[in-house]
Amino acid sequence: MAGSKLVLEGRVSIKSFILGLGFVLIPFIVSVGSDIDWVFDCLTGIRGKIAIAVYIAVANGLLLLIYKGPLYQVAVRACFLGFAFGCGLLISFGQTTWTHFGWYMCSLCFFHYSEYLVTAIINPRSLSLDSFLLNHSVEYTVAAVSSWVEFTAEKLLIPELKQLRWISLVGLVMVLFGEFLRKLAMLTAGSNFNHIVQNEKAQSHVLVTSGVYSCFRHPSYVGWFCWSVGTQVLLCNPVCLVGYTLASWRFFRERIEEEEISLIHFFGEDYLEYKRKVPSGLPFIPGIRVGS
Repeated sequence: MAGSKLVLEGRVSIKSFILGLGFVLIPFIVSVGSDIDWVFDCLTGIRGKIAIAVYIAVANGLLLLIYKGPLYQVAVRACFLGFAFGCGLLISFGQTTWTHFGWYMCSLCFFHYSEYLVTAIINPRSLSLDSFLLNHSVEYTVAAVSSWVEFTAEKLLIPELKQLRWISLVGLVMVLFGEFLRKLAMLTAGSNFNHIVQNEKAQSHVLVTSGVYSCFRHPSYVGWFCWSVGTQVLLCNPVCLVGYTLASWRFFRERIEEEEISLIHFFGEDYLEYKRKVPSGLPFIPGIRVGS
């Protein structure tokens, strides 16, 4: 029964994400018969603002009518991420100088939504609202807001810095690769994957060493690190690029050491042998040191 409920939550999230994403149809409707740039009109024009407000109100009303309690909490988050993803698409394909920020919005929203969806698929027992990672930590929120502030400030003061398209393309490739690697790692680990470091071994917990885990001991962290740093390359944010790199490196160093203590406790010599053969995947992070 619990399993079916969690699967239902995954299905609700898909429907709600698509509902939010449906926002992208508004520009085509409000710009009919107009020669005004449709993205600009949608996001800043009076008709566009009214249409967006009506769409949000109707979408939220539908969710309130259809879902109650925890399911509504899932639905409203997924719908918001779909809506924001749609905004990113409009900005990405519009004739504006904010194209790269649109790419960033799409990557950020897809990352958070796919974390929830993939968890619903591989490990529904651990699924919760926290699986969206929207409330990851205060530090994570501060880092995100800081990147938005830097991008906006530099765009106003040094606009040419934000037009280095080749750098943004490099960042986009890093983001796509990091996202792909992380989700591949999650799917490979299956029910063994959890967003929270486990201190107790479950009966179904096995040591995964195949697939991407044969290349890196911590491929999900490698992917997240690449994605995180890539977002700042994409935005051409030099200050946050340095800050994200250092903060992410420190976070994953501590996280890997904490996790490997548990893994050694769970799997003993099997994990130690695996550790000797396969690198962590992150630069200058060897993991927990064990005396010979």
